[in-house]
Amino acid sequence: MTTLITHPLPALALGLALGSNLIPPRLLLAGVLFACLPDADMLAFKLGVAYADAFGHRGFSHSLLFAGFCGLAGALSCRLFRCGPLKAGLWILLATLSHSLLDALTDGGLGVAWLWPLSQERHFLPWRPIEVSPFLNGFIVEGRLSPRAWQVLSSEARWIWAPCLGLTLTGMLLRTSWAWLRRTRTEPA
Repeated sequence: MTTLITHPLPALALGLALGSNLIPPRLLLAGVLFACLPDADMLAFKLGVAYADAFGHRGFSHSLLFAGFCGLAGALSCRLFRCGPLKAGLWILLATLSHSLLDALTDGGLGVAWLWPLSQERHFLPWRPIEVSPFLNGFIVEGRLSPRAWQVLSSEARWIWAPCLGLTLTGMLLRTSWAWLRRTRTEPA
């Protein structure tokens, strides 16, 4: 999955749909960043850590435990996000988990180590419609996006980008409609 393009979209879409009264801008930005954080495990390749290792790609940083620690960090940092600890912790937890969920919907790789450290087993969801992304060296060829890259981006657009856009627009429309209804009910005739 294209980390910097696709992984932040669910948190961004839901945050925009809910609006800044519910999800303050700083918390929204934190959610976007935490949705990308699990792929920091790509640095392990540079350190010689194998893909299938517990600290390899889609290993511990994609686990429920890791997401829980991120949520705890969010709760402890709630003042920075200008909201309460429950909202901050839950938002950061869900944003981090969204990453693993999306990776478990892909059609390749070794799966996601959700239950680490209790189990090293990797998991996918039963339905896997999203094309797995090649590592960066296969994404750009001769200064252009490779045919495989176009396939991946097309798949992500269909299964993630379009639904996220729909969620955002629906949420904004509902919030606008609700505000208009409240105004018209309180205005004197």
